[in-house]
Amino acid sequence: MKFLHTADWQLGMTRHFLDPEAQARYSAARRDAVAALGELARETGAEFVVVAGDVFDANQLAPKVVSQSLESMRAIEVPVYLLPGNHDPLDALSIYTSSLFARECPDNVTVLDRAGSWDVRPGVQLIAAPWRSKRPTTDLTAEVLADLPADGIARILLAHGAVDVLDPDPANPAQIRMAGIVDALDRSALHYVALGDKHSRTEVADRVWYSGSPEVTNYDHREADSGHVLVVDIDLDDPAHPISVESRTVGSWRFITLHRELSDSRDIADLDVNLDQLPDKDRSVVQLGLVGTLTVTDRAALDVCLDKYARLFAGLGTWERHTNLVVMPSDDEFDDLGIGGFAADAVAELKAAARSEGAAAVAARGALGLLLRLKEEGAA
Repeated sequence: MKFLHTADWQLGMTRHFLDPEAQARYSAARRDAVAALGELARETGAEFVVVAGDVFDANQLAPKVVSQSLESMRAIEVPVYLLPGNHDPLDALSIYTSSLFARECPDNVTVLDRAGSWDVRPGVQLIAAPWRSKRPTTDLTAEVLADLPADGIARILLAHGAVDVLDPDPANPAQIRMAGIVDALDRSALHYVALGDKHSRTEVADRVWYSGSPEVTNYDHREADSGHVLVVDIDLDDPAHPISVESRTVGSWRFITLHRELSDSRDIADLDVNLDQLPDKDRSVVQLGLVGTLTVTDRAALDVCLDKYARLFAGLGTWERHTNLVVMPSDDEFDDLGIGGFAADAVAELKAAARSEGAAAVAARGALGLLLRLKEEGAA
């Protein structure tokens, strides 16, 4: 028996670094990744889909977002089981109890709104640990695994949150303790653990996986392996119910972090080549960490380069905490302007100010850069 393990759809998510047009395409891609699970289920023969938490990005979303999201789930066609997570808990304002959700929820979608066992088919159960608030005060998996029998039924645990062996935090009472999970697996009361919350695909232990988000949500220095869905195969004929897990890529967007040291025009040309060679620019967001010292001429060339690619990529910007570019005019950088008198004196004063520090230096560097651009445009 095969099923699909996914999590952290966070439908309705917005990213501050995307403009409205790119945000609309990104939101559509997240919904498309959900709808594509239907084709994957048909291709692999998966009987159902489990979503291990954070189906929605929040409990308060625009009605259009909710309706479009439910329509994407309808397209999957096979049964879909939704586990409420920390972004969409079963609290007083839960999206799952809204009148809109109740009216438009497709017949193939089931919200796992109570802790404990859910029958999927004869001999197969889901063990659900839904969030009822954003701050649980206990390990939710411990409650549902207590006294779970080893009676031959194939059981799949759906849980959401941080696991102690990966993110130890003694101050977090809701942390998932692996000891209880391992015990249930070892005595064959449990056979697979479908986790959500970590957006990168991660194998925690044998038969314990985070699927990651099916579409990227953060830059690759923090989220290294998203964009996947796990195809899980349980052998129901073998009394031990052995498991195999296969990963499939469904995501189409990338959020990329690039660090570069820039000191001359050659470095800027190399950055230009690096950006030019990145594929799927309309579905890529690039964050640049740039350090170094540039002349005013080189800084102007860098600005031209970044302006060009800002128009091509879904998003492009600098990572302020990791960007430190110093602009220092060279001695002969403005000798060929062909000016004299008061104008030449003004340029000399700007060069001197640009070599200092503070707001006046920043303004002087900007003025010199503008002067160079005007010169180049005039020559063109």
